[in-house]
Amino acid sequence: MKKAFALFWQGGDSTLPGYRLSLTVTLVWTGFFIILPLFALALRPWQNGFGMVLNELHDTRMFAALWTSFSSAVAAALLNIPLGWFLAWMLVRGHLPGRKMADALIDLPLAIPTAVSGITLATLYSPRGWLGAPLSKIGIDVAYTRTGIVLALMFVGLPFMVRTIEPVLKNLPHELEEAARLLGARPRQVIGRVLLAPLIPTVITGFGLAFARGMGEYGSVIFIAGNQPFKSEIAPLLIVVRLQEFDYSGATAIALILLLISFLSLIFVGAVRKKLSVWTSAS
Repeated sequence: MKKAFALFWQGGDSTLPGYRLSLTVTLVWTGFFIILPLFALALRPWQNGFGMVLNELHDTRMFAALWTSFSSAVAAALLNIPLGWFLAWMLVRGHLPGRKMADALIDLPLAIPTAVSGITLATLYSPRGWLGAPLSKIGIDVAYTRTGIVLALMFVGLPFMVRTIEPVLKNLPHELEEAARLLGARPRQVIGRVLLAPLIPTVITGFGLAFARGMGEYGSVIFIAGNQPFKSEIAPLLIVVRLQEFDYSGATAIALILLLISFLSLIFVGAVRKKLSVWTSAS
């Protein structure tokens, strides 16, 4: 430990000017703006005693909201996998007109305010909306249901899937496809064993990012969800409800659970991705 600290203080083997100062500022900045808020969030539910935490764990409304957020985020991330792969393929390998415009539109959900996304989706898919009205006539209700929640989470999570697949697909040599065809591989085998196999770790990464974003999404969901307790109420909305009721312990308890779910999911996705990447690096 002392040797590592001495090496850090001396600047190690780095030739970067101001290495110690820049690293110290970075660590302090990270500590104040990331570590400290997370640490405070972890301690806040316990300030009113262990009994208060046990009472929060018996809140069935909280578990219903957590399940709604969890199941909707998983469904949206899974549905974004084929859609994200197809869009990434069209951007990298397609030569259609308007490709640059489509490339810019993919990042639009990350650029516009989430409330704008929610209002737009609710307007389109409401029972009298442009898309909601014809769907309602055939018995498909989107707005104010869990289907609307999944649709909103797909909208905000799609850029994560496309932008993780796109660079890997771009660097995939065309010679692999040509060699597979020359060796007698069918189109289905080329897609499954040559194109999709190297993208599996990347797809898992995109899934994890989209899922983590979906678990904490608020603005784009509340306008189309309906927000009915035990039916279409999401966990981030319940946090706001608890704050309005001055139940700060309950709000922070839900926030802590959301944080743990997102953090553990990213750790799990990273471990799976690392395990599946072994054969790629070996080859």
